[in-house]
Amino acid sequence: MSTQPSLPPVLRPDAPPQRALTDLAARFGTATRGAIDGVTLTGITLATADLRPGDVFVAIRGVNQHGAAFAATAAEKGAVAVVTDQDGADIAAETGLPIVVVDDPRGVLGALSAWVYGTGADDDLPLLFGTTGTNGKTSVTHLLEGILRQLGAVTGLSSTAERHIAGDVIISRLTTPEAYETHALLALMRERRVEAVAVEVSAQALSRRRVDGIVFDVAGFTNLSHDHLDDYADMTEYFEAKLPLFRPDRSRRAVISLDSAFGKDVVAASEVPVVTVGTPAIAADADEASCADWVVTIDEERQRGTRFTMTGPEGRTLTTVVPVIGPHMAANAALAIVMLLEGGYAWERITEALTRDGRIDAYLPGRTELVSGEQGPAVYVDFGHTPDAFVKTLAAVRRVTPGRTLMLFGADGDRDATKRRDMGRTAVEGSDILVITDHHPRFEDPTSIRATLIAGAREAQPDAEIHEFSPPETAIVAAVGMVEEGDAILWAGPGHQDYRDIRGVRTPYSARELARRALRDAGWPVPEPHWPVPYAD
Repeated sequence: MSTQPSLPPVLRPDAPPQRALTDLAARFGTATRGAIDGVTLTGITLATADLRPGDVFVAIRGVNQHGAAFAATAAEKGAVAVVTDQDGADIAAETGLPIVVVDDPRGVLGALSAWVYGTGADDDLPLLFGTTGTNGKTSVTHLLEGILRQLGAVTGLSSTAERHIAGDVIISRLTTPEAYETHALLALMRERRVEAVAVEVSAQALSRRRVDGIVFDVAGFTNLSHDHLDDYADMTEYFEAKLPLFRPDRSRRAVISLDSAFGKDVVAASEVPVVTVGTPAIAADADEASCADWVVTIDEERQRGTRFTMTGPEGRTLTTVVPVIGPHMAANAALAIVMLLEGGYAWERITEALTRDGRIDAYLPGRTELVSGEQGPAVYVDFGHTPDAFVKTLAAVRRVTPGRTLMLFGADGDRDATKRRDMGRTAVEGSDILVITDHHPRFEDPTSIRATLIAGAREAQPDAEIHEFSPPETAIVAAVGMVEEGDAILWAGPGHQDYRDIRGVRTPYSARELARRALRDAGWPVPEPHWPVPYAD
């Protein structure tokens, strides 16, 4: 029996609208085949694994074969019709299902899904907040939801880590789900009377049209740094992939951080009204960040939180605590606060809630998450997997650690290999001890991945203390054995994830639980998992 974890289900409304296939054909089709009169549909999908009776099956040409090859399976599972291109229609004809022919099935999927579920820009939807950037997307998304809950709102969330619907939590399938999943999710959230939704929007989601048909009330931009060059030819193409979010067909307003060098370029390219946020202490250009509409200053850093002050127009000021370490997390929190303000939440209401609670009450799964107890070495598990993330998070850990800092990490296989040497370099430069291990090798040789990471580290610091352990279950035990009271371990890469991808198989795995077990076995007391403890003055 396979140990591969099953994927979470696609979330749909309990009472989906009923749509006539004749209306679909009139709105989107260029031709039809078979009898379409009297056919009613209640859902839409690209994947037969997600198909439910009453769905229309959208067949798209893939890299290796046409999706219409699965039309027979779709028919067996209860599909009522097929939407596809001319070639797909020829393939699907033998199923006997009615077919609506469109020129570009992928291109029409978002608009079609919005029509099926009634989740278009002109429909009655929750307030929508979308955040993009290389690092910080997930953090901002969870911070948005945390503050919204403090404001008393019924919330929804879609991030790399989780989906939240009015208090229910479901593990995520993709950072940003396919368009048909996103619109079904929004319809379910509306059904559950969600007031506001925070959504993480990746560059790939924009490029692959996964957020088509959605107009965010407020779009946020965190930063841009070296990543995803396996999907994009260079940083220019990667940057340009983010820009569609800041156009009127995708968002109504934008809040943009000036902390990375690309921030000002996003401002210049934005086609919607923009408000800027800057954190001079960590910005690529401190002078530019200090001229932002909202300026963030760091007041105090501790193991369980970062106190910061933000000042903005009309003499507005707020001092609060974000429940994780690092100025970059304070910058994320300020971005979230300004996004809420731009979304229509009153400044007085926001400041009253945060002042009342003394902090932002949010849980950021696997984002510099402290999994150790009050005694022994501090152990943080983090999702960061870019050189820029390593620099910022290691610096934050060092500032709150009286002893040595040990960095433990691996790199993704079959992903952007051009960043690996820089990952090794930034890791060794920011730590006292470096431990290289495996992450998701996928179909690559993990030995080769580790060798590149070590080479990057050795080039930067030939005499550094560098260790290599495989698998990571062994590496974390060894790492805990190398540190003592007052030291810290930053385990970067796995974050919240509950699996490792090894040759296409999702093997159950939790860095958080492995770290806690290693600490317990070494004799250190470890409390039960819980929401972050309050920041103590």
